This record gives sequence, structure tokens and C-alpha cells, in this order.
Amino acid sequence: MNVLIRLAAETLHSFEIAFFRNLFGILAMLPGVLGHGLRQTLRTAHFPLHALRGVLNAGAMLTFFYALPITPLATVAALGFTAPLFATLLAVLVLHERVGPRRWVGIACGFGGVLIVLRPGMEGVPPAAWLLVASALLWAGALVVIKLLARSDSSLTITFYASCFLTPITLAFALFDWRWPDPWMLAVLVAIGLLGTATQFLLAQAFHEADASRVLPIDFTKLIWASFFGFWLFDEVPDLATIVGGSVILTAVSYVALREERVRP
Repeated sequence: MNVLIRLAAETLHSFEIAFFRNLFGILAMLPGVLGHGLRQTLRTAHFPLHALRGVLNAGAMLTFFYALPITPLATVAALGFTAPLFATLLAVLVLHERVGPRRWVGIACGFGGVLIVLRPGMEGVPPAAWLLVASALLWAGALVVIKLLARSDSSLTITFYASCFLTPITLAFALFDWRWPDPWMLAVLVAIGLLGTATQFLLAQAFHEADASRVLPIDFTKLIWASFFGFWLFDEVPDLATIVGGSVILTAVSYVALREERVRP
């Protein structure tokens, strides 16, 4: 999906790509929603939380889509690993979850990996990198809200409400620089929407089937794929700092997830 976003950004503004990703994503969900029952899917006692999740998710998506075309894919993948670290910190502040000293060490090591990737003070941190960090922080906020919603609402309800909020919000930003896509670009946008929706469902199912401590190490492979596609399609060679920093972040995230599984009642 990230590769297609990079290709589409050569013709369309990133915000417009984000809108079509949500539009075609919600269309891809409709058969499942109608099969489950629209009224049943929309039934919730926590509409304000769904709205908050939609706003946070929209902010994360818009900043991510804006930074993606101007940032090496490997750096995008490495900084994307920080979202679970931010989510853990926000869970402490918002949900008052208890974090032991070992997890605090893991979190500190994770943010140390971020410093390795960003290298502040050496070459100057590009603005796009800060946008990716901001996107991870906003997405972490959305993850905390999702955690609250998951106590009462189904995954389908949570995902569908997110699309219902994301589509009009991203449309409002897309209208500032709108260009009608040609048939070929429209096909690319459809693929982006389908891939994005498939990612959400597959990730949700992965966490349903296995503990986070088992899923997150597999998530590390996106750094490998990002490096491969970046080199093959865009002549991007990931530097050593990105590989090392990304590995440190992923190791820290996996350790924190493992500790959370062990201390969970």
C-alpha cells in the first residue's frame, strides 16, 4: 500500500489519496456490514468515543500520507514501530494502567532507537520525520480509544465507524487541491483502499489469534519489505542508522508486549 501511495503522489495530492483510500475502503466493507446488519453494526453506547477515534485516526492518516512520499520507505517503517510505545505511555496516563520497571526500561530503549533513526543534532531532522512521529503519536491515541471501545463493541462496529468518520474528514482536506484521477490512477486508488482495509482486518485477526508478543516480531518484516521495495523501485538505500534504530525500536516494543502478556491477570 505504501508503494502505491508513493506512486499515486506523483500525480495527486496526498490528502486526496487518503480520501480515496477511505472511500474505497468503506465500500469494500459494505458487503460484510450489510450481511451482519447495518443497524446491528451501528449499535453502540459510545458514539463520542467513536468520534474521538475518528478524529485521531484522521490526523494520523493525513500526517502519514503527507510524509510518506518524501521519506524513504525504510524510515517510514522504522518510525511506525513507535506507535505501541506511545500507546503504552498513553494507557498509563489515560487508563491508569500500571507499568513495572522492566517495561519502563523497554520503553526507554525504544525511544532510544527513535533517536538513532532521527539522529538529532547531526544532520538536522527533516520535517517529514517529525510528521511520522506525530502520526505515530496520534495513532497511539486512537489505539487507546480502540482498547476502550473493544470492551463493548465488535471489531466490525469499531472499524466501520472509523471509516464513516475518516471519509468525510479526509474529503474536507482533499478539496483544497482536488484533481480528478484518470482511469489508471483510479485503479491504483482502488488497490490502495482494498489493501488498507485488508491490512486492518488481517492485523485485527492476528491479534485475535495470538498474543501481541508473538505478532509484533513478525511485524518487523515490514522494515525488510520497505527496504526491498525502496531500493528496487525508488533507488533508496537504507542507512545503517535506520536499520539499527528500527531493530532497537522493534525489540523494545516486543519486550514491552511480552511483559504485558506475562503480568496480565
